[in-house]
Amino acid sequence: MSLLPESVRRLAAWCAVVLLVAGVGWVAVRLCAALRTAVVPVLLALLGTALLGPLYRRLVKARVQRSLAAALTCVAVVAVVGGAVYIVVAALVDTGDQIIASVRHAVSALTRHFGAAGTGLDDLAANAKDLLGRFGGTAASNVLSGVSVVGEYLAMALLALLLVFFFLRDSHRVAGALRSVAPGAWGDTLEAMARRAFGAVQGFMRGTTLIALIDAVCITAGLLILRVPGAIGLGALVFVGAYIPYLGAFVSGAVAVLVALADRGFVIALWALGVVLAVQVLEGHVLQPAIQSRTVQMHPAVVLLAITAGASVAGILGMLLSVPLTAAAFGVVNELRERQAAAGPSDS
Repeated sequence: MSLLPESVRRLAAWCAVVLLVAGVGWVAVRLCAALRTAVVPVLLALLGTALLGPLYRRLVKARVQRSLAAALTCVAVVAVVGGAVYIVVAALVDTGDQIIASVRHAVSALTRHFGAAGTGLDDLAANAKDLLGRFGGTAASNVLSGVSVVGEYLAMALLALLLVFFFLRDSHRVAGALRSVAPGAWGDTLEAMARRAFGAVQGFMRGTTLIALIDAVCITAGLLILRVPGAIGLGALVFVGAYIPYLGAFVSGAVAVLVALADRGFVIALWALGVVLAVQVLEGHVLQPAIQSRTVQMHPAVVLLAITAGASVAGILGMLLSVPLTAAAFGVVNELRERQAAAGPSDS
């Protein structure tokens, strides 16, 4: 006879499974962090392939050779991303002095209103020499490390672009490669899981792109009506920021309102804030349910937890990759659940 009751044995078994899964997950995360210069480009390339697949397939259907179609697709994405980055940077540079002046004025007004001593920007400027004397060496080392980080990111971006080319060109061979790797009858299951995961990522990327485009067009139109400088660049920033759910929209909207405050004053900034909030309400109550519900279904709480976990592991890149990876995991789980449900009656 067993010394422990059945309920305790079941609990112990579940605890062992949870600990095993947590341990494997922790090791996987540590390995990905150690090999991030190779893992991150692969993940970014998968996202790019999921987003650019329809364009590539249209080129192939138009009798364009596969390598040329993949190259043209990569050139198109470089042109779009480079143009968006240029527009955003140019807009922010043109209004940078106005933004700094507006922030300085706002901080000074708050300092005078609340009567805080030693917290104004003038006090910080007066102590700047002392601060530089104390922390100049640290600042220089931080600049050097920042340059190395930028170089690493550029190298990963270039590698991701090359991988997008190869993933697009050789996409018709993936199914055969998966079947050759899987042993025996597991080939069908592995292929189905891969298709389901990639389909979830593809649906997320398509839905997010469509929502980002609508948000950018609406906010750009509102800023143009309000005659806010750099409206096109701010709209491009909204489009790029939409790929990080919730936080990206908040940051890009805050920048738009700040630019409006710097150039057009407090009243126009309030109108710009109203435009941003109206678009966010439209996204949350109309666009997200209508578009994302057809592609991938995840509760907002799951999305927030995924973003938080991704940020704690890999910063901004983790925030960008966490939601599509979670969508892929949900797709695999749903595929396994459906297969188990379909095999259940036959087994019984």
